[in-house]
Amino acid sequence: MGLNELIGKEFKCLDKGFVRLVDMMGDDSSIVQAARVSYGKGTKTVSEDRNLIRYLMRHRHTSPFEMVEYKFHIKLPIFVARQWIRHRTANVNEYSGRYSVMPDEFYLPSPEDVRKQSRTNKQGRSDEPINIETANEFIEDLQKTQNLLYEKYNWYLSNEIARELARINLPLSTYTEWYWKIDLHNLFHFLELRLHPTAQFEIREYAKIIAQIVKETCPIAYEAFEDYRLNAITFSSLEQKILKNMIQYKLPTYEEMLEMGLTKREIEEFFEKISLINNH
Repeated sequence: MGLNELIGKEFKCLDKGFVRLVDMMGDDSSIVQAARVSYGKGTKTVSEDRNLIRYLMRHRHTSPFEMVEYKFHIKLPIFVARQWIRHRTANVNEYSGRYSVMPDEFYLPSPEDVRKQSRTNKQGRSDEPINIETANEFIEDLQKTQNLLYEKYNWYLSNEIARELARINLPLSTYTEWYWKIDLHNLFHFLELRLHPTAQFEIREYAKIIAQIVKETCPIAYEAFEDYRLNAITFSSLEQKILKNMIQYKLPTYEEMLEMGLTKREIEEFFEKISLINNH
């Protein structure tokens, strides 16, 4: 799907939410152009551009990725927004309950998404399902409470109580909307955290949609992000000492590494890392 098809397209999320790409500045070529500040656009081949972007990602040279910016229109429950806003390196303009009447729209999870508290992750749910009767009762109770609180909210407004006060008892499940603008470097940081299996399910659903948009619009940078950050693992110095003692190195040949997809530069860097572990 091209950029023109993506701009303005509404991607549904959760029961009533959505993600829309409103605008975008730059692409993979903008990253390359910023890194090769002395050269004009199109002076290198696609394969050389790909290698450069992967080098930048691998070595965490982040500023060229800041040359690409995304602006999204997002509709999301307030409790998701409160997690989201912790990513402070972005520009946000949110729907205001002081100026406007809050909509009668609330998030309700599906029964299969109602799970027990995790025994190992204090801030999240487990994969263990709860019995269906309890899940349905929970959802039904949420809906009753939401309806009651919105009826009270309307009563406050009808009795000329200020909107900024009338809204304060509405639940965190209330939907809000905002425009969210962020550069690609900081967007990758958002995705690295919010695509993680331990991230809350609801915000992870939004991250999946945004990740797909980035993959469509900056495919080379997103591939590098997947390879070197999203699906990569780092080891502390103490962990490296453990690995040094337990790993029996049986390395593939240079030619086999090339067949695996590594470049000559990556193979050299790999052997440098092995050397560092052995000399630690």
